[in-house]
Amino acid sequence: MTTIKDTELIITKDNKIYHLNIDKNQIAKTIILVGDQDRVSQISKYFDEITEKVQHREFVTHTGFYKGKKITALSTGIGCDNIDIVVNELDALVNIDFENRTINSEKTQLNLIRLGTSGSLQENIKIDSFLMSKYALGFDGLAHFHDNKKCIDKNITKSFITHSNWPSQLSEPYIIKASESLLKRFNGITEGITATASGFYAPQGREIRLKLAIPNMHHTLNTFEFNGNKIANFEMESSALYYLGQSLGHNTLTICAIIGNRINQTQSSDYKKIVEKLIVKVLDNI
Repeated sequence: MTTIKDTELIITKDNKIYHLNIDKNQIAKTIILVGDQDRVSQISKYFDEITEKVQHREFVTHTGFYKGKKITALSTGIGCDNIDIVVNELDALVNIDFENRTINSEKTQLNLIRLGTSGSLQENIKIDSFLMSKYALGFDGLAHFHDNKKCIDKNITKSFITHSNWPSQLSEPYIIKASESLLKRFNGITEGITATASGFYAPQGREIRLKLAIPNMHHTLNTFEFNGNKIANFEMESSALYYLGQSLGHNTLTICAIIGNRINQTQSSDYKKIVEKLIVKVLDNI
């Protein structure tokens, strides 16, 4: 049995995973992931009981019970690089024997649900509504650092690359479907393809001082369709979550509150209200 080297998986002296600074007993099997640290307490305020509160760097973890269900709320920070840390470390907590540094023979499956805010790329998707990411379209390149490509939908990926005439100097996009078991729990919420960008400004088509390499990005994304599935919104985490989570055997889903529309250039007047409604919606259905 292969032993995982100290430099590959960093475990603290008190047997906790390095960045999150928690042990396996401090998390639930159902985990709500949020980017904003302050949003963790927005979720846990609804818990009947909070049993764990930990903060290390930008990673805040609250675990407790909601209507009898054990749930963890955890902040990831922004972007796929942080998702890489969080998903790998959560998986290590439940599937690695820290004493022997070996992979457990029996695997534990987590439900990883990202709750966020986003901007719509379709005019008919209204602000202050919910959007469920049926697919995640990754521009981040993270999947290409791993040799497992089984969860990538090759047909829809190929269709998008052809449609977009994707620039060869950029990392090749990849598309992954959300976990069916979680999609079914939130049946009735508007579905779409979520584009995951590697940044907030130029990677999402925003131009301030520097000119864009892909000036027609919004049109390219807005006009893509595959078997009735359209690109619905932009954010910065879902492709990494879907790729890593599913490659490691976990269930993944993202649901966002739409707080802006990039096509008709409208913005929510009070996005905090719709985020609050989304939190309750997610808690009641997990």
